[in-house]
Amino acid sequence: MRTGFSCYLLASLLALTPAIPVQADDLPVIASSSGTISLEQEFQLGRTWARLLRGRAPEYGDPLIVNYIDGLLWQIAASSQLLDHRLELIVIDSPVLNAFAVPGGVVGINAGLLLGAKDEAELASVIAHELAHLSQRHYAQQLEESRRNTPLMLAGILASILVASADAQAGMAGITSSMAAGQQAGINFTRRNEQEADRIGMLNLINSGFDPFAMPRMFSRIQRSSRFLGQKPPEFLLTHPVTESRIADAENRARQLTKPAFKPQRYDFQLIRKRIEVHYASDLRQLIKTYQESADSNPLSRYGLALALMQNRDFKQALNALDGLPENLRQHLHIRLTYAELELAAAQPEKALQRLELLNKLYPDSYPVRQLYAKALNANKQFRNSARVLTDLSQKHPSNSYIWYQLAESQGLAGNTLGVHEARIEYFLLTGATDKALRQIDFAMREKDLSSSDIARLEERKREAEAIRDQIKNSL
Repeated sequence: MRTGFSCYLLASLLALTPAIPVQADDLPVIASSSGTISLEQEFQLGRTWARLLRGRAPEYGDPLIVNYIDGLLWQIAASSQLLDHRLELIVIDSPVLNAFAVPGGVVGINAGLLLGAKDEAELASVIAHELAHLSQRHYAQQLEESRRNTPLMLAGILASILVASADAQAGMAGITSSMAAGQQAGINFTRRNEQEADRIGMLNLINSGFDPFAMPRMFSRIQRSSRFLGQKPPEFLLTHPVTESRIADAENRARQLTKPAFKPQRYDFQLIRKRIEVHYASDLRQLIKTYQESADSNPLSRYGLALALMQNRDFKQALNALDGLPENLRQHLHIRLTYAELELAAAQPEKALQRLELLNKLYPDSYPVRQLYAKALNANKQFRNSARVLTDLSQKHPSNSYIWYQLAESQGLAGNTLGVHEARIEYFLLTGATDKALRQIDFAMREKDLSSSDIARLEERKREAEAIRDQIKNSL
């Protein structure tokens, strides 16, 4: 049931359109002078939706995966027509094939999308499509259209997408009821948005250095998956089917566009994909056997084997699997960090810290390196140093709830009670739990020996938390 809904949801979001040659000058950009909603209003609304999403759906905490998707997002954004580049990525811990864009620059990606894509270009094609929705400000257009038709229809659809990230059945029911209140004009308008996002997304895919044929390949993959679904999707989802003719149209469009110069495939995507395969494995022992069958001839299978063995707490065999990787692959940052993860899991914190101190010097701006470095410092009881690293990360990635959660833990171990409260305040605000954030502020205000600047900072944060609470209430 869960997989079926999300495949159809993604298919509806990514409907294909007839082949039309596109040049950069032909791309429309919806100006911020839209009479319905400004860019700043979209931004604020998007941040409110992001808080609601984090509070309802589990985030994927693996820093390697989050960092990889974020890098790909910004690579494609550089070729997009976005007027506002304040993007925010939320990676959902779900094996379900799904992706969506929320007004104000919020892009949601289920980790399962990487299992549905065969290569980086196919994943990039989905991201390019979603960024096109944002650059063309389709939300503002739909809001204006919904005013003329069903005023609350769009709000219901957006809410259903968010709910679907945590509960697919509830999301399906929400979309069905929301669209039942709509009119055909609204559905056709959405189809035009999808066609425009496909057309612009493919051009931006090329401009980012990816094969345009990745888009029809990805949609073909979605179509093949949907054939095995036993349930019938609601009428709204049936208005945007991924048909053979539409896939053919996308292929025709790709043929009319200049293909970028060949670039060799990086290992990054395939390594990341193995991490997700292991994370969602329903039968870890069977997965280990599958990897073992090809580990000697396939380095990626060997890496997957190492991860699966580590997950199975067979640390000695996991180390043997990593050591058996080709020398050039063992120098890849992801592999070097996996060695550190293995050492931490095997209760060898000193060894892990020594490795990560070197990597921290080599890659001082790497989010996954810094994140794992802080974890190793904690494991070595260097709690204050860990808190300092995480504080620095929180300033560079203020919307990363995972960092704030870990910072609260490190501050507690370091004996910094005020630091615990302040980190929890940020975590709760990012996850839409404003009442809990306000309670943490009250707890912090009762701490002894607060300086005047501490009190002023907490009072200001209380006013901001109350404003965020009001924004969330007004959006529901």
